[in-house]
Amino acid sequence: MKGKKALKIVLAYSGGLDTSVILRWLIEKYNSEVIAFVADLGQGENLQIIEKKAYKTGASKVFIKDLKEEFVKEYIFPMLRANAVYEGYLLGTAIARPLIAKAQMEVAKQVEADAVSHGATGKGNDQVRFELTYYSIDPTIRVIAPWRDWVFRSRSDLINFAKKYGIPVPATKSKPYSSDRNIFHVSHEGGILEDPGHEPPEEIFELITPPEKATNTPEIVEIGFSKGDPCSVNGKNLSPIRLLDALNKIGARHGVGRADIVENRFVGMKSRGVYETPGGTILHSAHKALESITMDREVMHLRDSLIPKYAELVYYGFWFSPEREMLQLAIDNSQKNITGTVRLKVYKGNVYILGRYSSNSLFTPDLATFEADTVYDQRDATGFIKLNALRLKLANMINKKFKT
Repeated sequence: MKGKKALKIVLAYSGGLDTSVILRWLIEKYNSEVIAFVADLGQGENLQIIEKKAYKTGASKVFIKDLKEEFVKEYIFPMLRANAVYEGYLLGTAIARPLIAKAQMEVAKQVEADAVSHGATGKGNDQVRFELTYYSIDPTIRVIAPWRDWVFRSRSDLINFAKKYGIPVPATKSKPYSSDRNIFHVSHEGGILEDPGHEPPEEIFELITPPEKATNTPEIVEIGFSKGDPCSVNGKNLSPIRLLDALNKIGARHGVGRADIVENRFVGMKSRGVYETPGGTILHSAHKALESITMDREVMHLRDSLIPKYAELVYYGFWFSPEREMLQLAIDNSQKNITGTVRLKVYKGNVYILGRYSSNSLFTPDLATFEADTVYDQRDATGFIKLNALRLKLANMINKKFKT
């Protein structure tokens, strides 16, 4: 029996196993017109092939949007300004979902769709990220989440369904892991990666050379920043996309940016993710190095206390929440003096900071030196220490009083 009819459904479509099956399933179950939306986030795929596949699978229309510039400038760079890391993960997939969902909702409005749909499973974080964004834009939108509704329970089931309808898919029963790629990173999870005790097979990696096979010659790189955002590589000003692309290539050929993490999902379970983030890893290290000489101590400590919450909001899918926007204002204010250059070396999977330079530097050699100076009287430290020790002395006196 057919389910409730939806006149038009806009599906966030990647051309992978899940969304390929979902496209056909939506048509069969709801007897609906399904419109495929494809976000170009620099995933390195032939989007014309994906478009043809969507039409062949039954899509009535296919919308492809180039979101790369917006993705890097308005999503990745703000996140990097915050030094955001969730349990060791640089949030490459998490940061992409709100942008995809926002653009999908724009298409839904354009075609006057009745519903939107996505390929996220009922066990993962992406379902939350997509749907929180949908509802933040249109609280009345109808959301169809097939993984929470259909009878399929595994990707093997999906492969069988795809074969039934002649849908070509990249996953197989022998290699059932899932990969997601954009200009910032590649993530791998599921299938053969679900045993956290087993090393990920080398064949899954798409970008990064194994460190042991990387070139034996280290590479020196200089990255320029303006108000917390990277703007140049080796003295050459680059657009956000070209800059990230250049650093991705440098990091990848030197084995930089692999991560194997067991993380805590928002829905309550632990999961294993294997990630490749070459350029992002370099930028994260360089940004922190520049902050070390340009950011006030108390501002840094306060900002650092906000990083776990900020990263959690991104990971959980609250990009369009008022609290994330509030934190972003505070973080961006902390970046007003983060301008300068960082010199680093990449070699065999590692990033080594060699130097940092800024006209806004708070590092004063005359004050920090261990040699003789005329600007700092070391005797002043005596009173400073005594004042800070006062409460410790009082606590000691009280403890002795109660022990007697």
